Amino acid sequence: MGLLTGVGEIKLKVWYGWDPGSGQWGCPMRQRWGLVARQRMSPLLEDKLAFTVTATGSYQEAALLVQKWGCEVDDSTLHALTQRLGERAEEQTQERLQQGVPAELEPQRAASELAVFMLDGWQVRYRGPGWGKKRTKKKRVEWHEMKTGVFYLQEQAGRTEGGRGILSEKVVVCWQEQGHELGRRLHWEALRRGLGRAQWILVVGDGAPWIWNVAADRWAEAQEVLDFYHASEHVWELGRALYGEQQARPWVESRLHELRHGQENKFLAKIAQLKAPRGERGETVREQKNYFANQAQRMNYQEIAQRGWPIGSGAVESACSGKQGRFKRRGQFWTKTGVGHLEALIEARENKHWDELWFAA
Repeated sequence: MGLLTGVGEIKLKVWYGWDPGSGQWGCPMRQRWGLVARQRMSPLLEDKLAFTVTATGSYQEAALLVQKWGCEVDDSTLHALTQRLGERAEEQTQERLQQGVPAELEPQRAASELAVFMLDGWQVRYRGPGWGKKRTKKKRVEWHEMKTGVFYLQEQAGRTEGGRGILSEKVVVCWQEQGHELGRRLHWEALRRGLGRAQWILVVGDGAPWIWNVAADRWAEAQEVLDFYHASEHVWELGRALYGEQQARPWVESRLHELRHGQENKFLAKIAQLKAPRGERGETVREQKNYFANQAQRMNYQEIAQRGWPIGSGAVESACSGKQGRFKRRGQFWTKTGVGHLEALIEARENKHWDELWFAA
C-alpha cells in the first residue's frame, strides 16, 4: 500500500482480503487508521494540507506553499481534499446542533456583563445556470448573499496603542441561506463561550430586516442598536435629497449631533415633519423617513456609549472584509457546495473544532 506522508511516500505491506463478518473486501490497517476508500494521504498530511488551504487566499496559493515545504500536490488535489473534509466538517456541525446546549469552553471564567452579537451580509459570485453556454437567456453569473455573524464578550474588546479596536477572542459564523439558520449556529457557538451567563445581550446591525428577525427569534430579550455609521449614511442621503450635495452639510451635521448626543427623539420628530419634494428626490425623502421610523427604538446611542457598549458594527464589517478577501478574489466563481464546504472547514479551524475532524475520522 502506497501512502503519502509528511516525510514523503512510504510503501507498506498490509493484509487485504474478504471479511466474512461484513461480507466485503477490505484492508484492516486502512480501517484502523481511518482511511476512506482510495485515500492515499496520511491523516497528518491531510491535516497540514487542509490547514494550509484555510489559511491562504486561494487553492493556487496553498499549492505553491506546500510545494515549498516539499509536498508535490497541485491545486486540484487540494480542492478535492477540501471538499471531502469540508463535507465532514458540515456533518459534524449538524450533529453538534442536534445535541442541545453545549458545555462551556471556560466555565471557570467569571460571568460577563455584556454579550455582543453583530450581523451583516456580503455577496459571493456563483456560476449561474447559463454558465458555459454560448446562447442562453439564463444568467451566467449570479450573486448570493453570505450572511455573517460575530459574537464576543465585552471584556474581550480593547484597543491598540494607535486607537484601533481589537478583539482578543471572537466567533465568526457564515451561512448562505436563511437568517434563522445563521442564528441557530451562532447561538450554539455563543453558548459554548458563555452567553448563558451574560447579564446583558446587545445586537448591532445595519438595519436589514433579516437581522432583527434573527434577533427576535434567538435573543428576544436583547437590546438592539442600529450601527451609527449606517444611520449616518442615511442622514446624508436624506440631506442630499433635501438640499443638494453642496448645501447639505450644515443640516446633516446638526442632525447627526442630535442623534449621537441623546437627542434622538428630537431628531426623529424633525425627520417626521419633513415634506417630500416632487420627483426622485421626494421618493428618496419618503424612503428615508420610513427607514428612520422603522429604526426608532434602536438609536439611543448616547445611552449605549455611556455604558461602554459598542454603537458600531466594526467587528462584523471586519469579518466580512476578511471573508471577501478569500471568496471574492479576481476570477473566482463558486458553487453553493464549493463555498459551503470550504467555509465549513475554515470555521472548524477558527471556532476550535479542528481536532474533531481527525478524531472522528
